[in-house]
Amino acid sequence: MTAPKALDTPYDQPRIFGSAYRAATIGILLVITLIAFEGMSVSVVMPIISQQLDALDLYGLSFSAFLIASLFANVVSGLWSDRRGYTMPFLLGVVLFVVGMGLAGAAATKVLFLAARGVQGLGAGCTIVAVYVMIARVYPAAVRPKIFAALSAAWVVPAMVGPAVAGFVAYAWGWRWVFFGIIPLVVPALVMLVPALKKRADGPAESGSSDEGDGSSEGARSRPFAMTVAATAAAGGAGVLLYGVDKLHISPVPSAVAVLAGLACLGYGLAKLLPPGALRFRRGLPTTIMMRGMFSAAFFGVNSFIPLALQQVKEFGPAAAGIALTTGALGWSTGSYLQSRRSVEPHRRIRLGAACVMAGVLIGLLSVVPGITGWVAVPAWIVAGFGMGLGMTTVSVTALKQSPVNEQGANSAALSVTDMLGSALAVGVGGALVNVIGHSPGMIARGFVVICCLMSAIALAATLLASRTRAD
Repeated sequence: MTAPKALDTPYDQPRIFGSAYRAATIGILLVITLIAFEGMSVSVVMPIISQQLDALDLYGLSFSAFLIASLFANVVSGLWSDRRGYTMPFLLGVVLFVVGMGLAGAAATKVLFLAARGVQGLGAGCTIVAVYVMIARVYPAAVRPKIFAALSAAWVVPAMVGPAVAGFVAYAWGWRWVFFGIIPLVVPALVMLVPALKKRADGPAESGSSDEGDGSSEGARSRPFAMTVAATAAAGGAGVLLYGVDKLHISPVPSAVAVLAGLACLGYGLAKLLPPGALRFRRGLPTTIMMRGMFSAAFFGVNSFIPLALQQVKEFGPAAAGIALTTGALGWSTGSYLQSRRSVEPHRRIRLGAACVMAGVLIGLLSVVPGITGWVAVPAWIVAGFGMGLGMTTVSVTALKQSPVNEQGANSAALSVTDMLGSALAVGVGGALVNVIGHSPGMIARGFVVICCLMSAIALAATLLASRTRAD
C-alpha cells in the first residue's frame, strides 16, 4: 500500500470565520465596531458640544487632539508589538479608550473635553496598530484582504444606527450620555477577545520577505528610544503647527514662528518614523504608506465638517445631518468588498479610489450652496466612501505585502501615523479656516466650500501619484 500523495489531499481554503480564526475575528470586529460607533456618534453631536461648552473655536481641534494623541500611540504600540507581541498594547488601548469616553462625558469645560479626547486618542492609537500586527501574525496572506474587508464592514452597523441613536440620545438625555452609553459595550468585546489573545499571541507570518520571526526581532525602525523621541517630535510638532495656524490671524508674528517650529519638529519626526524616501514619494512601500495619509486628509478633512455645515447652514437636526456619514460608511464597505476580489492591479484600485474621493468631495461642496438641497451630501458621500473603501483597504493590504516580517509593526505604525496625521492636519486647518472666515451660517458655508476645494486638491494629487505604489 502506498502513502497518499500530497496532491491527493484536498486543500481547505482558510476562512476568517473558520474554526482556526473565528475567536480572533469576532474579538477584533467587536472592538473595531465599538470604536466605529464612538466615531460616528461624536461626529454628529460635536456641533451641540461646541455650543454647550462654548467651544466652536475649538471644533477642529477637538478632532485633532484625538488624532495627534493617536499618532504618538501608534508608534509606541507598533514598537511594543514588534518586540513583545500585540496582546498588551491591544488591551491597554481598549482600556484607555474607555477611560477617555468616561472623562469626555464628565467634562465640564472645553479644556477638559480636549484632554479627554486626547486620552481616547491614545487608546485608539494603541488598539489600531495592534490590530494590524495581529492580522499580519495570525492570518495567512491569502485571507488578509478578507479580514480587512471585514474591518471595513464593521463600520456598517454603527454607521447605520450611530448617527440616529446619537442624535436621539443627545436630544432625550443630553450629549454626555452618548459617551457614557458606549462604555458598557466594551465588556462583551473583551470577554470574547481575551481568550483569543491568550491562545494566539503569535501566529503564522507571511510577507514579501522569506525571513521567519516571532515578532520580537528588531527591525531597522524598531529602536525604542529613538522612535519614541521621533513620535514625540511629530505629535508635538503637529500640535504646535495647528496652534500656530489657528492663531495666525490674531497674532501673525508669534504664530508664524510657531508654524515654522512645528514644521521643523514634524519633519524631523516623520523622517524617522516613516520608511526611507517616504517624504519624497519613493516608489513602492514609501509611497504606499504616504497614500494612507493623503486618503485620510482628503476624506476626513471634509467628513468632520459635514454635520456642522448641515446643522448650521441648512438647519438639519443631528440625526438628519448624520445620514450623510451613514451613506459614506456604506459606500466604504462596498468599496472594501470589491477590492477583496482583486480583479484589478493594486495601483489601479488606489488610483480609482482617490478619483472617487475627489469626485465625492467636489459634489459635496454643493450641499451648502443656496438654492441646492443639503441632501446632495448623501450621494456625494456614497461616492467618496466607495473611494475610501476601495483605495484605503488596498493600501493596507499592499503595505503589509511589501513589509519584511520584522518591520510589520513599524510599518503598521507608519500607516497609522500618516493616517492620523493626514486627518489631524486637514481637520485642524479646516477648523482654523472656519475661525478665520467666521461662525455665522453664511461664513460657515464659505469655509466649508474652501475646505472642500483644498481637500479635493489633495485627492487629485493622490490620483496622480498612485502609480508609484508599484515596487517595480
